[in-house]
Parts: sequence; C-alpha cells; structure tokens
Amino acid sequence: METREWAEGAHENAGHLADMLGVARDRFESDPLALLPGLQNYVSRLPLDEFEQSDWITLHSDLTSFLGDVLVRRRGAAWVRVTDSSSPAGFRYYIEATGLDGEAHRVEPYDVVMEEFRNPPIEIARMLANAEAVLCISPAFDA
Repeated sequence: METREWAEGAHENAGHLADMLGVARDRFESDPLALLPGLQNYVSRLPLDEFEQSDWITLHSDLTSFLGDVLVRRRGAAWVRVTDSSSPAGFRYYIEATGLDGEAHRVEPYDVVMEEFRNPPIEIARMLANAEAVLCISPAFDA
C-alpha cells in the first residue's frame, strides 16, 4: 500500500469514528479535534477488562487513525513509509513533521497508542500531547 492510500484510509477511518460518535462530517472535516470530546467519552465508557483481541485491534486502529489525522490536518505533519526489516511487512508508517527546532522528527502512531494502553486510563489528549512532544511541535517544546 502506498503512503497516500494509507493516509486516505486513516482519514476515512477517523471520519467513520466521527459518524459513529455523532460528530457532523463537515464539522469533523473542518476540525478533526471536534471529535476529541466524544471520542474521549466513548473510550472512557468502554469495558476494557472485557475486551478480546479483536476489540483491542479495532480500538488501536481507530485511535491511530484519529491521532494521525489530527497531526496531519492540524499540525502540518505527513504520513511516511519507512523501510524496517524487523516489521513483518518490511516497512512501517510514521508521522513526520518539522519540529520547532527546524529538524524533521518522526513518531509511530501505533507506538503512541500502545503506550496509552499500557498506562490506563486512556486519555486522548495525553496521547496527542505525547505525539506532539516526540515531533517537537508543541509550544512547550524547548529547543
């Protein structure tokens, strides 16, 4: 899968989340952060202790799509495909952005979401802040 197709798929998945959570598509399209309150409420109510592997995979994919969409559409980042021989596919998709230090930085959204799973409760705003910190795009970043 090419990077553009991957990015479009992530955006479309985040749009489906918006639809599911009752955020009007035009509102979501103008600002993906419009999804944040509803998504946080939804995730906070999930019975995580009852999740099966397929539930975790779906939630992981949904949160990765949302995270990537916000970083791309609100923070000027881009999806990039990086060769990785340790990955079963031989590559991984990262988000890349130019940090406040003028350097290019990358973060793997799947890792950011997985870190959230390891430190419950899942906090969507913290997940976004962690990705922004790695990308050095947060105003709190001290170059």
